[in-house]
Amino acid sequence: MAVQWAGRSPELLLTVDRSSGEHLRVQLERQLRDAIRTGRLHTGERLPSSRELARSLGLSRGLVQDCYAQLQAEGYLVTRAGSATRVAPCGPPAPAPPTPSPIPERPRLIADFRHGVPDLASFPRDDWLWALREAARRMPTAGLDYGDPLGSRELRTVVAAYLRRIRAAAADPDHTLVCSGYAQGLALTLQALAGAGVRTVAHEDPGSPATATAAIRAAGLTPVPVPVDAHGVDVAALAATDARAVIVTPAHQWPTGVLLAPERRHALLAWARHRDAYVVEDDYDAEFRYDREPVGALQGLAADRVVSIGTVSKSLAPALRIGWLLSPPALTGRLAELKRIADRGTPTLDQLALALLIESGRHDRHLRRMRPLYAARCRALRAALAEHAPTVRLTGLAAGFHAVAHLPAGADEETVIAAARARRVGLYGMSANRASRATEPPRLVLGFGNVPERAIAEGIAVVGDLLG
Repeated sequence: MAVQWAGRSPELLLTVDRSSGEHLRVQLERQLRDAIRTGRLHTGERLPSSRELARSLGLSRGLVQDCYAQLQAEGYLVTRAGSATRVAPCGPPAPAPPTPSPIPERPRLIADFRHGVPDLASFPRDDWLWALREAARRMPTAGLDYGDPLGSRELRTVVAAYLRRIRAAAADPDHTLVCSGYAQGLALTLQALAGAGVRTVAHEDPGSPATATAAIRAAGLTPVPVPVDAHGVDVAALAATDARAVIVTPAHQWPTGVLLAPERRHALLAWARHRDAYVVEDDYDAEFRYDREPVGALQGLAADRVVSIGTVSKSLAPALRIGWLLSPPALTGRLAELKRIADRGTPTLDQLALALLIESGRHDRHLRRMRPLYAARCRALRAALAEHAPTVRLTGLAAGFHAVAHLPAGADEETVIAAARARRVGLYGMSANRASRATEPPRLVLGFGNVPERAIAEGIAVVGDLLG
């Protein structure tokens, strides 16, 4: 038999062997002495009551009391009336906890133009709490079990209707899968494509080479970069590779901000049909467009060839870790099985809460509130650069919450970034988003989603001379 308890010290394991011929009390006394001598039980540590220890080991309480009395007489234990039996200060001292290495404090930034982050302070906490409470109230008992690996039917139905309305997608709940954010959606898609015979996957350059390349290689596939120009991904360059899949951001190319031109859209889908290939559409911030209504999803033109991945990371907050993908029918079964293997499904209560948030109109209301806020920050960035660095040209401002600042020819991105950091302003270069890490032409990617207007103005004022 064995009993185990844990206090502030490491766990202690006591055993009694009834077949050894050694008296049970002697065994117990010996093991407690050894534990105290070796420091497994520390000075001052509380022992179980005699009743509790006797019950755990299947011994008589009198035997345990005799053991405690013996060790108390020997100076190993101390007992006071009305208090627990504790280890006496006789063994080695408890080891001091390791002293953590001091973490150098970074100076607080005046402005951090980190991209890909929405305005976190604007997250609709009250609406989300309402949705969580309401979802928990409505959820049937059976809903607490493991669900469909594709995700909650309620959320898939609501998301499909939302994407048909907002993104002109050919969304079908039966071919919609709920995932834990874009990263998982991409990983599942690439695994499914590998199962379908794909061996090489193209990705945009510039784009997200660190994310895309790592995910592609993790799926056992070969990544190949394809250039992006003012009209989007270069389909002719894509056709010159042996890729049978490509990851694109057609509505608002990351990070250049260009829109995939209509003729490129048709050429890309023609390539997919001719090559028996698939297009993976990263629909990451299409809700926020300032020059027109949101551009329709590429998936709406070819539901059998496009996997469209979307999330609430930009519209609500990255911490929610909820996304979805619209799957071609040929891949749905495999994707569902891969999702089941990965995690048995995204948390159901959160899915139901998101479904209620969208269905109630509160999600749309949040988006309507955020669009003018981001547009105002975009204007603040334009105005600050016009005042403090008028030679810097801005592009990519039609949607989302980042812009591209074109530095003068000959400027060095890393030098500008380091000098700005010394002035407590966070800047980020375009070269980090290139597969080749090339720095020409020198550009910065300025995220303004999580930067208030005042901080935008103050930050650009501090680094304006570095940019121009």
